[in-house]
Amino acid sequence: MLHDTAVVILAAGQGTRMKSRKAKVLHRAGGKTLVRHAIDAALEIAPPGRIFVVVGHQAEAVRAEVEAAGVGVIHQTEQLGTGHALMCGEAELSGLGGSLVVCMGDCPLIRSEALAGLAESQQSSGAGATLLTTDLDDPTGYGRIIRNADGTVREIVEHRDATPEQRAVREINSGVYSFDAKAFWRHVHEIRNENPAREYYLTDMVAILIRAGRRVEAHKIADSSGLLGINNKVELAAADRIFRERKVRELMLAGVTIEKPETVTIDSGVQVGADTVIGPFAQITGDSVIGENCHIGACSIIHSSVLGDEAEVFPFTLISSSRLDAGAHAGPFARLRMDAHLGAGAHVGNFVELKKTKLGAGSKSMHLAYLGDSVIGAKSNIGAGTITCNYDGRNKHATVIGDGAFIGSNSTLVAPLEIADGAYIGAGSTITHNVPARSLAVGRARQVLKEGWKKKGL
Repeated sequence: MLHDTAVVILAAGQGTRMKSRKAKVLHRAGGKTLVRHAIDAALEIAPPGRIFVVVGHQAEAVRAEVEAAGVGVIHQTEQLGTGHALMCGEAELSGLGGSLVVCMGDCPLIRSEALAGLAESQQSSGAGATLLTTDLDDPTGYGRIIRNADGTVREIVEHRDATPEQRAVREINSGVYSFDAKAFWRHVHEIRNENPAREYYLTDMVAILIRAGRRVEAHKIADSSGLLGINNKVELAAADRIFRERKVRELMLAGVTIEKPETVTIDSGVQVGADTVIGPFAQITGDSVIGENCHIGACSIIHSSVLGDEAEVFPFTLISSSRLDAGAHAGPFARLRMDAHLGAGAHVGNFVELKKTKLGAGSKSMHLAYLGDSVIGAKSNIGAGTITCNYDGRNKHATVIGDGAFIGSNSTLVAPLEIADGAYIGAGSTITHNVPARSLAVGRARQVLKEGWKKKGL
């Protein structure tokens, strides 16, 4: 953490090449928006109060994402260039001092280590500015870094303006900078918009600082993938793939077994404990937390859910915003959603759906059931085909089932309803009234038998 560093993330542009109604920085890769990735990297090197995001296009939507991360917002009401974006934040930024790091909201792959190294390099050298650079095999379209004999930066030459000799240079400007903050604010208004676009370019600060007698340095990093900018859906997919590859590698090195890792989708914010096994084509997304020694079956989807140690999710199971305690089992082909909760050692089986339902420790519902808006005690058994009728057309109602209850197959439980501890419900029953403890309730029509009823010849 560099407490004397401020970070500005430029995220005001529309991103027309994305061919989308959504602002570019709100598109997602690796489970987060592009701008959130940039913010998270910044939070590794600077306190939240020294991080600001410049918003413009779809400002309110981008602002909501930024404020959720707890960092500041600067409004650029007219998009008049990167230099103008910084000028819009002069009131918030000019008094902070130290280093001023500027990065892009559409470069989600940049690592905090690169930003920290850039800021530290600028501070230790005393340079007026330090540019983050890298070598590219094909630098076409990028500004080239032209150095002096002593290694300092002489100028940035844009590709369209470069001579054949300059185009042969492979070191490019990434658009990420660390400025001496005092020097930056002393000279920023020297940027002119005397160009065809009539915009104020931050790159002009290099020449301005050199004219003012300040040295400009370059901090080159080897991993150019971290500087990948996102301009279209193809590049978005490439970034997403890199995030996924980073994540599965991180988890496997931490002791997680991932079968066919190239098929698995795991968001960058997911946590998984050691000795857990993740099957092919599984998806674990959002802010899910998976304990140790769990098993996630093939083709299962787990979103923003928590699994305790030794929980098991069988193949083709969907779990969303729910919780499985230690040793609980779900699936195959089960669905848990909207705050469903399996207690320790509880089991739900194939084609069982839980919605806003807690199934107590050691309880079971193994086949073909729908349990909604329910609280079910410990060591109860819910038979195949059971449903809780929780909706009366206007309101949802709760079903409460006590400990050790036995619900017979194909039962229909009409809420609001309470079935007390140890109660039994006969198979095929429709239950509309509360059932006392250790009672048997049967709610079905008496069987009628008419022998010889079928007519001959039919």
